Amino acid sequence: MTDTQMHEQPATSKHSMEPFRLLIEALRNADYHFITVTPASHARVNSRPGNEWAQDLQGIFGWSRPFKRNVISSELFEAMQAADILESYQDGWRSRIRVSTLGDQLFIHSAYPTDEADAVFFGPDTYRYANAIEAQLRFETGQLRRAVDIGSGAGPGAILVALARPDAEVLAVDINNRALRFTQINAEMAEATNVVTQHSNLLNEVEGEFDLIVSNPPYLVDPTERAYRHGGGPLGAGLSLSILDAALERLAPAGTLLLYTGVAMVDSRDPFLEAVQARLAGTDMIWRYREMDPDVFGEELESGVYAQTDRIAAVTLTVTRPA
Repeated sequence: MTDTQMHEQPATSKHSMEPFRLLIEALRNADYHFITVTPASHARVNSRPGNEWAQDLQGIFGWSRPFKRNVISSELFEAMQAADILESYQDGWRSRIRVSTLGDQLFIHSAYPTDEADAVFFGPDTYRYANAIEAQLRFETGQLRRAVDIGSGAGPGAILVALARPDAEVLAVDINNRALRFTQINAEMAEATNVVTQHSNLLNEVEGEFDLIVSNPPYLVDPTERAYRHGGGPLGAGLSLSILDAALERLAPAGTLLLYTGVAMVDSRDPFLEAVQARLAGTDMIWRYREMDPDVFGEELESGVYAQTDRIAAVTLTVTRPA
C-alpha cells in the first residue's frame, strides 16, 4: 500500500449517501431505538432461545441477527442493497452495520461481532463519552472557534460538539478510513454541516491550535491489535498518553482537552494518573481527573495482561491551558 493510499480520505458522494438517508428515514419512521450494550452482554442476549433470527428492526440493525426476507419492507431491503450493507446468511440475510440511538440521533457503525481490524465500535463507552462532552460544553462559555475529535470512530463526539457549536469548525480525525466514512454519513444524517473528516494519526497531519480537543481512544490490550480496541503501551494506556502529549502542544490559550479513557488499576494504584501527574508537573495547566465508572469490562480480568489487575475504571481527564 502506498503512502497516498494510506492517507486517502473516504469519498462519500451525495449519490452514495442516498441509500443511507433512505435507511435512516425508514428507521425513524418506524420509531426505531436501540441502545448498544457491551459485547459480552450482546453475546448473552443473542444466545437465548428464540433469538437465533431477527423478528424486527431492532433484531436486524441492533442485535445483528440474521433475518428472513419477509421481515422488512421491499423499500428498506432495496435501500440496504443500494448501500451495500447486505450479506447472505444460510437461507437469509444479515446487515453489515448496526444502528444505535444517541439522544435524538441515529448512528451507524460496524455489525456485531466487531472482529475486523478496521471495525468501528459504538457502545456503553460512547454513552459515557457523550455525557462527558455534554457536561463540558455546558461548562464552556467562551468562544469555540475550532475543535477536534481525535480517533472519531463513528463520529459521536465530533457531531455532538458540532451540533452544540454550529459556528465552530469541528474536525474528526482517525487512522481508520471506514470510521471516517461512517462519521461522514452520521454527520450528514444529523445535519452537522460543520464537521470535517481527515485522515490523521493523532494530530500529525493537522495544522493549528484548538479551543477544544476531545477523545475517546481505545484503552484495552487486544491480542489482535484491532484499531478500535487496542490502546498499546502499559496495560493499554499508550494511546491515551500520546493524545495527552499531542494536546499539550496544540491547545490554544484557554483551550481544553477532554479525554475519556479506561484505566487498569493495579494493587489499588492508578498507573495512568501517575503518568499524567508526571507530565503535568511543573506546568501551568489547570486539570481535573475523576472516575466516571469504577468497574467496566470486568470480563477482561480473567486472563492475559489483566490477570493481576484489580479492575478497569472509566475516567475523564480535563486539561486547560490558561488564557
